[in-house]
Amino acid sequence: MTALPMQAIAEPYIRNRAVHHLDKGKIVIFGAGTGNPFFSTDTASALRAAEIDADIIFKATNVDGVYDSDPNKNPNAKKFEELSFKEVLDKELKVMDSTAASLCKDNNIPILVFSVKEPENIYRAITGEKIGTIVKMN
Repeated sequence: MTALPMQAIAEPYIRNRAVHHLDKGKIVIFGAGTGNPFFSTDTASALRAAEIDADIIFKATNVDGVYDSDPNKNPNAKKFEELSFKEVLDKELKVMDSTAASLCKDNNIPILVFSVKEPENIYRAITGEKIGTIVKMN
């Protein structure tokens, strides 16, 4: 489903339609952000997750979790297994932009950050295997 019209690719995002698909056991993939300027894809993800009462956001990135500094630049960067939203916001960790992280915090939607470089990680995340970093309420 997309916020921008792309009928040849996906149907337009309508909250009730998305929830209907989920209730039928279908997988819904949201694309094209919110369709509004100044909103990041992270914020779009958090907004859609809140709108459909999602259990979790899977954030597949280029690194295998959240670190205290960029692991591509700092070989001594420390990976976090679990973080609270407060820690993410207080430490200004680059999990998501602060608007998205706050939206997830306010709606109690955990975020699982993991590497997209290993395609089997999506399966691992869906099946609940411990991978990446989980950000949640503490």
